[in-house]
Amino acid sequence: MELEEAAQGFAALGSEARLQVLLALVRAGGKGLTVGDIQSRTGMAASTLAHHLRFLSSAGLVLQEKDGRSVISRAAYDHLESLAGYLLKECCAEENGAAADAETETPND
Repeated sequence: MELEEAAQGFAALGSEARLQVLLALVRAGGKGLTVGDIQSRTGMAASTLAHHLRFLSSAGLVLQEKDGRSVISRAAYDHLESLAGYLLKECCAEENGAAADAETETPND
């Protein structure tokens, strides 16, 4: 994952409403939710929800597929995992790098 893609994903999570939608989808698991189901869980108006779902989808955090007359939305777990991994791989990198450097140094004679 590149910096630009990570920034887009984190920007999508910068809205309380979008985070609420994503949490509803994560809690629902792999079966996903219809727009009506998300509305009932979040209390959002249909037009507001549609806006947030488009934003989350364009950031790669939500997958949507047509199922008859309904659209099922699901959390994009692979992308969420990549986004979290992008941030976590940097955890203590400088600290760990200093420790690794210290381990490879040879004492002066």
